[in-house]
Amino acid sequence: MKPVAISSGDLSIAAALVLLSALCSLLLSLRVHRALLIATARMVVQLLLVGTVLRLVFRLSHPGLTLLVLAVMAAATIHEVGARQERRLRGAWHYVTGGAPTVMSALLIVVLALTTALRPSPWYDARAAIPLTGIILGNVMNAVSLALNFFFSAAWRERAAIEARLALGDGRRQALQGVAAQALRTALIPTINQMAAAGVITMPGIMTGQLLAGMDPLVAAQYQILLMGLMLGASFLAAVGALALAGLRITDQRDRLRLDRLRPGKG
Repeated sequence: MKPVAISSGDLSIAAALVLLSALCSLLLSLRVHRALLIATARMVVQLLLVGTVLRLVFRLSHPGLTLLVLAVMAAATIHEVGARQERRLRGAWHYVTGGAPTVMSALLIVVLALTTALRPSPWYDARAAIPLTGIILGNVMNAVSLALNFFFSAAWRERAAIEARLALGDGRRQALQGVAAQALRTALIPTINQMAAAGVITMPGIMTGQLLAGMDPLVAAQYQILLMGLMLGASFLAAVGALALAGLRITDQRDRLRLDRLRPGKG
């Protein structure tokens, strides 16, 4: 099976379904029609823009251009991780705490995959490096965001219990261990659920795309297994690193809880 070109008429089917959903929302007074239409318009513009840029990047296949695209993706990820916190660290720390572990772990896992399992030629080929980095960054970003949001909210909510443990002689690591463990479990739940349901309940997006492109189902399944392992490993490393940095930041060397370093988010 060869990939089938999608025409404007084919896309109009998807557009009609969106418009039908918006019309139903309007008739039923659900008040989500505006959000549906705006989200759809943004999606179309963003995806067409990305497709146009990637077509140029893939055609030129220049390492510097590939690196520039990856840098833009990393910068956007750092901003998103910091912006998703209900409570966040003051100053630039909320970007550093979440952004540095996210980018570093994603970079480590992507380079590992490109130089060992995938082995494109050259290993930094844009057609392999950019999509792989994108899917890894997206999953890691979600994991770190969930971990830090839970950690900061729980530390604020349970500050009395944490301060009591510190007063009784526990170090800051021991006092925050329970909250950090719960935050890590929260961060990994979406990835674990996705892994548990893959193939039986849901057909993962990457595997679906490869099947539609004509790849052998068993080979597509092997690629999906590899990607799920990469995503889990990167998410785990990033969440642990982010929680370690966050724990150091909301305490000090005298084992005092410093929630004054947190500020409310923008929503």
